[in-house]
Amino acid sequence: MKILYFGKVREALGCGEEELEAPRGVKTVGELADWLRQRSERHKAALVKDETLRAAVNQEHASMETAIANAEEVAFFPPMTGG
Repeated sequence: MKILYFGKVREALGCGEEELEAPRGVKTVGELADWLRQRSERHKAALVKDETLRAAVNQEHASMETAIANAEEVAFFPPMTGG
């Protein structure tokens, strides 16, 4: 699965994407984020566990409870503001 990072998440991590296979027990966006945080200190800092982290699955906005079983792409990004 392709994992994409945008905005401050990308800056903190130092890369824009990774191609990874999540462990079998990882079934939701939130579980994926938790697993990624365990990969390195950079991931832990980039994917801060709070209400501001946003996600998308296959280019559709998703919650942390969204299933990733058939996901080709999961993206993480900070909240966005517009004008």
